Amino acid sequence: MFTLVHLDTTPPESLKSQVLQMVVDYFSDISPVSLTPSNPLYQLYQYVIGFEVHLYLQAMNGEPAGPTQLILALDDEDPAVVLGFALYLPSADDAEACTLAYLAVQASHRRKGVARAMLQQIIERHPHVELACSTGQVPTFEALGFQVLAAQGPQVSMNTRDYRSDGMVAVHDLEPIYQSTEVRQIHAFLLKQHGKKAMTEAEKKRDRLLDQMTYQAQQLVSERLTPTIH
Repeated sequence: MFTLVHLDTTPPESLKSQVLQMVVDYFSDISPVSLTPSNPLYQLYQYVIGFEVHLYLQAMNGEPAGPTQLILALDDEDPAVVLGFALYLPSADDAEACTLAYLAVQASHRRKGVARAMLQQIIERHPHVELACSTGQVPTFEALGFQVLAAQGPQVSMNTRDYRSDGMVAVHDLEPIYQSTEVRQIHAFLLKQHGKKAMTEAEKKRDRLLDQMTYQAQQLVSERLTPTIH
């Protein structure tokens, strides 16, 4: 079993490191760019998403409606072990609304109600929850009470209501991360390791994947939102 803990301050390093490790381990599940490990760009995008979550965790300011809130599912037998986490961003000007930024559960504890329990706790605080996920995850979130609203690039926008909140949330701008010295160094390392031809092909594969995912998102939304004639 597990216990849920709600945090509005940056978690202790031991818990934070486990959250960041889950982000890395389940990168393909939670990233909008769900590359596979066989793509040479995989490590680069892993770093970027890990750094983004790090920034969100650092932004936790101890306020109940602060810019970042975190729910941890801790192992009952060993509370030092993180079984899952949900990171969400409350709306600054709509108390009922928030955006679920990231959610992950250890593979060994999936289908045991961990994700459902974390989402339920978020909904109790902010009943108007929005998220974006891949088409493959849509049925899972539909089973948890979310409904499809629109295609959002390679992802599908879902909500607990049939409309979006007008409230604003504090989303990190990833451009500075992509332009950072660390990312340039990782890219230079990967270029040296794999060669220019392989990296160019990796970028083409990424672009084809995003095009495919965008098409799939549009198709799914069209199917879900087209009225059925009986």
